[in-house]
Amino acid sequence: MATPLLCVATASAQSLPTITPKVKEINFENNSRIFKNAEKKNKQGKALNAQEMRVYDETKENAWDVQGAACSWYCGGGPREVTASSNLAPTGDLTYDGSNAHDNSYKTAWVEGVKGYGIGEYLTYTFAGDSPRVTDVIVVNGYVKSAKAWKNNSRVKTLKMYIDGKPYALLELKDIMGEQSFHFPPIGNDPNQEQEEDVPDRTLKFEIVDVYKGDKYDDTAISDIYFDGIDVHCFVKGSKVLMADLKEKDIEDLKVGDKVITYKHGRETAATITALVKQPHNNIVTYKFENGTELSCTPDHPIFTTNKGWASLQPEKSALYEGFEGTKNIEIGDAVFSAKSNDLKIVGIEKREGKTEDTYTITRLEWEHSSQDGDKLVKRENCNIFVVNGVFVGVEKLGK
Repeated sequence: MATPLLCVATASAQSLPTITPKVKEINFENNSRIFKNAEKKNKQGKALNAQEMRVYDETKENAWDVQGAACSWYCGGGPREVTASSNLAPTGDLTYDGSNAHDNSYKTAWVEGVKGYGIGEYLTYTFAGDSPRVTDVIVVNGYVKSAKAWKNNSRVKTLKMYIDGKPYALLELKDIMGEQSFHFPPIGNDPNQEQEEDVPDRTLKFEIVDVYKGDKYDDTAISDIYFDGIDVHCFVKGSKVLMADLKEKDIEDLKVGDKVITYKHGRETAATITALVKQPHNNIVTYKFENGTELSCTPDHPIFTTNKGWASLQPEKSALYEGFEGTKNIEIGDAVFSAKSNDLKIVGIEKREGKTEDTYTITRLEWEHSSQDGDKLVKRENCNIFVVNGVFVGVEKLGK
């Protein structure tokens, strides 16, 4: 017989902010059937219907994959270790370890292993100190491999989230099968700021505070917790940056202190690089323009268009950066500002997935504004434009 539903509400928990999620309900079993049908039709060269197109992702091996090969934030980030305070003993070939809650599969789950509903049990995710910052925590609640397993086992109602061991927030989960996304200000170390040589690891911990009671079992399950974030925006090696002397320099050869062309108060001027970032990626997109020019970068990097202003393939990510809050979605047919010729139309957008390569960008650019006689420095202003392969692109400095 199941024990009564437990609710824990301590004084410290009550003082924490309560965060509610953005919810995406998913019928995982049904999606698996649709995926298999779509995969078969795709191999036969047959057109997919709207439902199949929504579910089918060629970068996934199967519908149970949480993410396909065309990941974004995980190209430069992700935890290096996941541990649990306890786990249910294996049943035949089935395991319930903490690592199941971050194995890129909806079909497996972490199930706590103590008597009762697991109140106080937890998962800990350990990140390298220089890992890109987290902005979103996505929870797949319960044992979602089947509707029966989900109903029979208990699900989490409230998780207490800790950062580096300190209570941070209460995550209030809905009792649904699907993905529940919680958004936060960036968590981690800002690559725009100087860091110690050996940056310590950081941890995110998720503790069970309250549960939805299962129909059959006390055991509480979480199928997956995964992450999204920032600091993974860049251009590929060999991209040409327009310097202050009007010559071009490969982006990987830039140094702090170099001067590049920017546009400030409606005029062309020189600005000084004060911060740079290098990150590995495997989700590069290539924009092709009508004059044969190409630009290869990460999908969230803002590009200045004549018809929409700042635009990118991932405007919701671009909007996290200072000066790019209104970023629009970029499309074939949009025209971009060019420093080399007249405005250029985009005639193609191609993905370069699967191959990991080093990428680079400027994360802080400063324009020195002097008095009329040039002897006295009045102030320095941040700039949000530089020129790559002749195209105006953004300097993604994180906002406050």
